[in-house]
Amino acid sequence: MQSHCRSLRTGGSVIGFVPTMGALHEGHLSLMRRARSECHTAVASIFVNPLQFAPGEDFAKYPRTFEADYRSLEMEGVDVLFAPDAAEMYPNGSVTTVTVSELGDRLDGASRPGHFTGVATVVAKLFHAVAPTRAYFGQKDAAQLAVLRQMVRDLNFEVELVGCAIVRDKDGLALSSRNKYLNAIEREHALVLHRTLLQLERMIAEGERRSTQLARTGMEALNAEPGIRLDYLAIVNANTLLPVSSAETGTLVAVAAHVGSTRLIDNFLVA
Repeated sequence: MQSHCRSLRTGGSVIGFVPTMGALHEGHLSLMRRARSECHTAVASIFVNPLQFAPGEDFAKYPRTFEADYRSLEMEGVDVLFAPDAAEMYPNGSVTTVTVSELGDRLDGASRPGHFTGVATVVAKLFHAVAPTRAYFGQKDAAQLAVLRQMVRDLNFEVELVGCAIVRDKDGLALSSRNKYLNAIEREHALVLHRTLLQLERMIAEGERRSTQLARTGMEALNAEPGIRLDYLAIVNANTLLPVSSAETGTLVAVAAHVGSTRLIDNFLVA
């Protein structure tokens, strides 16, 4: 992979990279299309990264649909697919990890200790393998994007991180590979995440900027929905993930909740 991408860059190719864990959906494919439209060569990776799953999380049952994913990438015109196995990514005796201190312990990092160390480590390794000009990530994983931007700055990676808009199903649910876990009743309950965010967006547009009031309204709506176990509702600076007192332009409003046994996330940036 390193040799092939080196040859592409030597030939003047601008490489657009989309790292994934497979189980591809329209959200992933929208990133592929953006990479294709903005770069000479579109590269995707599929790797279910064991390092970002804590004990007891869903690593073993995480959906793996490689053949269908391969066909989707082929149909989208992706030029290169990198699909290593765990032994290749983490050779026997491998002990080095990348930890983005403090930032990596906020939001999802607080709920899933060590998660962002796993994410930062694998993305750093993928960046070394591909050395892309641009890398594309979905805004749904806003905390991940903040962590990776900090890592890129701190470690001087010569890559532009491009955050792309959340893609939603017709009912408003943010697309996620984990949506496959939801049964029909759980999926109906899950719609409260987007519904609550829309309510907060309306409140902000009407002039309510106080984070305390927005959070109170949002938590009441989420806690009133059966089958929902709230992880967090956060109103934070999009770069530092630290709480803010007022939801000004660019503020991240993010939610994470368990719907049955499935953990889902969603968010929006204040306009």
